[in-house]
This record gives sequence, C-alpha cells and structure tokens, in this order.
Amino acid sequence: MTPPQFFKCLSDDTRLRCITLLQKEGKLCVCELTVALALSQPKISRHLASLRLCSLLQDSREGQWVYYQINPELPNWATSLLKNVLATVESTKLFKDDLQRLQTMNNRPDKLICC
Repeated sequence: MTPPQFFKCLSDDTRLRCITLLQKEGKLCVCELTVALALSQPKISRHLASLRLCSLLQDSREGQWVYYQINPELPNWATSLLKNVLATVESTKLFKDDLQRLQTMNNRPDKLICC
C-alpha cells in the first residue's frame, strides 16, 4: 500500500468513521457499525468492502458473525497514521455520538443475536 492509496481509502467520511471505531474497539461486525453510524447495512457493507480491498481491514468469521478489524499487517507508517487519526477524531462530536450509540447498543453479537 502506498500513502496515496491509504489516504484515498480514508477520504470518505463513512470509511473514516468505520476505521476510527474499529481502531478504538478492536473488532466490530456490520450490525454494530450500522447502529453506531446510523446508516443502512448495504452502505456500511459497501464501505467495509472498499476498506478490505485497500488492505486496511481484514475480516474473520466467528460462528455466524463476520468481524472486521484493522489489518495487523499494515506498514508501520500506516499504523502510526491511524493512531494519529484516532487521537484527532475521538474528540469530535460525531465520533463521540457514534461511540455512544455503539456503547448503548443492547444486542451486540457477543451478548445477543443482532445481525
């Protein structure tokens, strides 16, 4: 991955919001991101697919759930930039609202069936 590819992948607001939540939470499924971002499942899935194609994310299946997480094999420069992005974004109202919706979600996959 080159820096221009990296920044192009993060240039969309929805993808940036997904990445920052994943950076903060570790791993999330589509239904959690749908609730957190208050967007439709097809829109979230489309953006997650783009992030996977950019190699920013990887997915893993656990039972019936597909979880997404930041690719642990990203180059050091990309990992460092993502940490800086989170440090900058986590103080914004939009990120706080997304995180609040996620944290108040009653039926997260590790607790109950939601997807």
